[in-house]
Formats: sequence, structure tokens, C-alpha cells
Amino acid sequence: MQQVDFMRQAVFAAALLGLGTGVAQAQTKIKTKSSSAGKQKTTVAVPTSGTGISLANMDRSVAPCDNFFQFASGTWLKNTPIPAAEVRYGAFDELAARNRAIERRILEKAANDRMAKPGTNLQKVGDFYAAAMDSVAIEKAGLKYLQPRLNQIAAINDLPTLQHYLADPKSFGTGWYSFGVTQDSKNSTQYAVRMGQGGLTLPDRDYYLKDDGRSKAIRAAYQTYQVNTFKLLGDDQATAEKNAAAVTRIETRLAKASRTRVALRDRESNYNKLTVEQAAADYPNLNLPLVLKESGLGNAKEVIVGQPEFLKEVSAMLKEEPLADQKQYLRWHLVSGVNSALPKAYVDESFKFRQVLTGAKQQQPRWRRALAATDGALGEAFGQLYVDEAFSPEAKARAKAMVENLRVAYAERIQATEWMSAATKAEALKKLNAFAVKIGYPDKWKDYSALKISRESALNNLFATAEWASKDNLSKFGKPIDRGEWGMTPPTVNAYYNSSMNEIVFPAGILQPPFYDPKADDAVNYGGIGAVIGHEMTHGFDDQGRKSDASGNLRDWWTKEDGEKFTSKAAVVGKQFDAFSPMDSVHVNGSLTMGENLADLGGLTIAHQAFQKTAQAKAGKPIDGFTPEQRFFLGYAQIWRSNQRPEAMRQQIQTDPHSPGEYRTNGPLQNMPEFHAAFGCKDGDKMVRPTADRAKIW
Repeated sequence: MQQVDFMRQAVFAAALLGLGTGVAQAQTKIKTKSSSAGKQKTTVAVPTSGTGISLANMDRSVAPCDNFFQFASGTWLKNTPIPAAEVRYGAFDELAARNRAIERRILEKAANDRMAKPGTNLQKVGDFYAAAMDSVAIEKAGLKYLQPRLNQIAAINDLPTLQHYLADPKSFGTGWYSFGVTQDSKNSTQYAVRMGQGGLTLPDRDYYLKDDGRSKAIRAAYQTYQVNTFKLLGDDQATAEKNAAAVTRIETRLAKASRTRVALRDRESNYNKLTVEQAAADYPNLNLPLVLKESGLGNAKEVIVGQPEFLKEVSAMLKEEPLADQKQYLRWHLVSGVNSALPKAYVDESFKFRQVLTGAKQQQPRWRRALAATDGALGEAFGQLYVDEAFSPEAKARAKAMVENLRVAYAERIQATEWMSAATKAEALKKLNAFAVKIGYPDKWKDYSALKISRESALNNLFATAEWASKDNLSKFGKPIDRGEWGMTPPTVNAYYNSSMNEIVFPAGILQPPFYDPKADDAVNYGGIGAVIGHEMTHGFDDQGRKSDASGNLRDWWTKEDGEKFTSKAAVVGKQFDAFSPMDSVHVNGSLTMGENLADLGGLTIAHQAFQKTAQAKAGKPIDGFTPEQRFFLGYAQIWRSNQRPEAMRQQIQTDPHSPGEYRTNGPLQNMPEFHAAFGCKDGDKMVRPTADRAKIW
């Protein structure tokens, strides 16, 4: 659940999501869309028992006004250990596990169907999964299918041949920087070429630069991972150590030139449009004209540069760094990017490093990794098989009705704001009414007819799907915007807002219990999926999403005074979350998590407003001793229950724009008088912020 100014890179990460245990950065996410604000209302029959709320999960020894997260889920938290193969476990993971059971059954059936018609989605999905599961064949192949690409790197002998290698869209794991075709943030009717920072293996620049004990331990483990992998490729100990040191040195230099994750959230400063001639002059050693030509983008006249100072450093490095070291950098990114489809020894080395990074105790079973890889590589081919079994047209219609209910509630909140001028309100309502809505799965599926998949080699399948994805991305340039495209696959347990499309998207995977349950009462569903819908809507009005207008263009449509008022109100939320500390010396970064925290507060507020219109809310009849109001907030809190390993928590705080579940629960509620009234909380209670310190935007 997040708001991202989406850029689809020609990075080939999609095919590696599951089998791989590497930590390469993947930058993929999108958003969704909606129609005009209707007034239809859906009413779910109120059950006679507590469907949708788990009373057993609650800890009644904790006062709801003291710590609502613990009150709602404390017994579950105490009694639910994190599975050995997981780094966190919560409501999202429980739902994902149920989805995986369906997906695994579909994939095993497809893999066992040797009579599937060649070229069909069934054949491709079945063969991809079967090859990924065939550990015997992978061991037997060794480096057979990788060696030609290693030879390509070995043959690089000067800057021009290096530039040709980097410019070839079929090259894999080229690193250095991101490159691809994306919607132009300031002209949402056109696609543009975009370039930006990238090229790191560790999850964030700070992992290379910080000198605390934890960071040093991770770098030491990374060094071991690299050395052992280079040895598997045939290097002796001394050569492996030298090559690993060269890779780390290059990546550290890239890290120093990289912007922080907070800086990357500033959409204006990350939009720098240059003519091709100017970019080629600014970054001469990238040989941008060659890159564009080889990518089929020779007609491009302009490029959008995300981080000019980073590309300037890369250009300098391509000339200054010893060629032998650069070749080891390329060799490393190639091998670490596909170790999932290499012999077990490569996977084991990757997992050993992941253990240090995330605290994972046990490797996920092969079927889990193969399933995720299939979803990443053939998401919509696989997704068609999934929705046929797991998602009904009725479920899609019910979700759409709830979206429209929340749209009406949001319009009411905008109109009722005292701090926003009439001119800004008019623009906000225009944007709200223009939200496009995508639910469940695409209306038009991707065409995989040009993609060849076989059972011969899992590694070749990764390369094939990566090249297909790159070609698919690059082919968009010069064409009309594809407003039917999705950025998540149907089984995904998540949702998103896309600022350039001005759309909100809810895959079939999340439209299930505990987020949405047709057997549950309205209170639970509005506290669950209702808050999720409101969350994605609010991303259109968070500190970055608000910078796009109804057409999706990056444009300031706020009056100066209203913009200043919003910034002041958002700063209150940032200060609140800066103070949250999940463990000693670790604090939530209120600036990094600002967009998500604003979306949580706004989403919960809007969902509550919409819930007030239901028959259940008006009747006020208790169920299992809880009023409808209380059940609404319990429904919200229980979707955020989660246990997490300390290492994974530290990584989340450092790299993730989402706050930990406890603060996504308690943080918004501490500001909400509606919650305080529902549970009788008084001034001085921990769940009640002093009036002067409360955050209220919508």
C-alpha cells in the first residue's frame, strides 16, 4: 500500500522475485483509478456472532485506551511465533499463505499437464514452474547456460565495448543506473525516457556508509557472500577477495552519490528534463545516443533525469575506474541476479547473507520460491488462472460499491474542511471524482505470445522473461498511454495509488478476509478493506500525491496559503512518528514514512465517515459485547497484527516507507476523537493525544 511516482525500469528484476534470495533493489509499483462519485451503498447482513473479529486474538488485560494494538491482538502476538522461514508474520502473511495454497495447486496442476497446447499461458506457466522446481536439472547444468553471458563480460576490453554491453537491452544485470520508459509526470498523456540512480546490491545507500556495529556486520557478511560466490565461479581465494573488494568499492562510490530515501520522495527535485544532446554532454561516458539507439528509442528528443549528480558520477566512474574492476562489478551483478536458478551452492551463499540481513532462520521451501518467481515473471498469465478459481465477479462488484461509498465520504470531508479555500476544494473534488478504480484483475491481459518458455533451463527462462519485460517496457515509447496496465499481479496481497494515472488499484489477493469478508458485518469490512481503500485514496492527497492534479500531471494546484497549511498539518504527523521507537536506539523516520502515515490517518477517517452511513452503524446493536463503532476500530487494528524479527525490523525502519504495524494502529487512533468516544478514553490516557498535539487534516 503505497504512493509511488512509478517508473518501470529495464532491470529484469520481475522474474527473480521468488527463487532468488538476493537483495537487489527492485523499483516496481503503481496505483489505481476511479469514476465519478456515485451514491450507491452496499449493506452486508449483520451476523449473529462475531464473524470477522477474532475475540481469541484480543488481550483483555490491556486497556484499550492504553495500547489498542495490544488490546486488539495481544494474545495472538504472544502465541504466534514467526515461522522459521519468515522474517515477519501477521495478518497479511496469513492471507498470503491461504492464497499460496490456491496458487500452488494451480501451478502443480499446470506443471503436470504435459499436453498443454504449446504457446498457451497454461504451457508457459506450467513449464516455468516445472523448470524452477527441477533442482536435479539445475545442478546438472551448472554454469552451462550462464557461461555465454560471462564470456560476453570477459570480452570487454575498452570503454567503447563496455558502452556497447551496457547499451544492449538484452544484457542482464548491468547495474550502474536505472533506465526505462515511464509516464511523463508533467505530461501524463505521453511516455518518456527516464534515467536515475541504481546499481547497488545492498538495500540502501546507508548500508555502505554507516559505521555502527550493525552496518559493519552486514558489510562483513556481504563481503563473505561475494568472496564465496566468486570462488564458486572458479576464482581462487586471493582473486575472489580482490574482486569482492573491487565490487564493494564501486558500489560504495555509487552509494555516496545516491540520494537518501527521504530525498527520493521529493517528486519535483527528482524530475529534471533534458534534451538528449544536453544529457549526452553532461554524461559523456554513458554514450546516451548509443543506449537510445540500441533500445529502439532513437527518436527520443528528451530524457527525464531523476538524480543528475548520480549520473554525473557514473559517467566519471566509467572512465576512471579500472576496466578489470568494472568487469567484476558486471560479473557480480549478473551472477547475484540469477543465483536462484543456479546450483544449490549459489543459493545457499545468498541465503547465508540474507540471514544476517533479515534474521531469517530457514530457507523458504523450493515451491515457495518457484511460485513467487512464476508470479513475478508471468504475473498476468498466471493471474488469469488464479482469478478463474479464486475471485468472483460478485466480489468485484461489492468492492466497487464500497469504493464509491468512500468516494462520497471523502467528498464530504473535503467540503467540510475549515482550513482549505474554496478554490483548492474545487480542485481537490475534481481530482477525487477523476480517480480511476481497478479491482481484482485487468480488463485486458498482457500478451505473452512472443515469450518462449520451456522446461530445458530455469535460468534461460529467467533471461527470456527479463528480455520480454524489457522489450515490453521500451515498446511503449511513442504510443498512447496504456491506462489499463496494472503494476501488481492479481494474487498480490497489497494495493496502490498511481499519481500519474490518478488511479487506485486493489488486486484480487487483498479482497479476502480479514480485509474483506462477505460474511462479516459492515463494521469489520469498513475497518478492514474500507480503511485500505481510504488509504489509497488519501495517497492522492498526501505530501507527494497532492502535487499531481486530476489528470495526473505534476502541477501545483493549491493556493499558496492552503499549501502552507497542509505542510504545517503534515509536520505534526511527522513529529508524532519520529517519536515512535520499536527498539533501543531505533526510531521511526517520520519523513520517510510521511506519505504512508498520512494515508493511514486519512484512510481511517474516511472509512469511518463512510461506515456511519450504514444501517449497522445507525442501529448501534452490539455484537459479542462490542458496539458497531468498537468493532470498526477492532477490525482495523486486527489487520495490522504482526510479529517481526529484530533484524527485519531494523531493515524496515531504514528502508521502508511504511511504519511498523503497532504504530500504523496506535498512531492514527491517538488523533481520533471518534475512537476515544467509542472506547471511553479520557485525557491523560496513552491513546489520547492532547488536543493541541493532535493531527487532523481531513
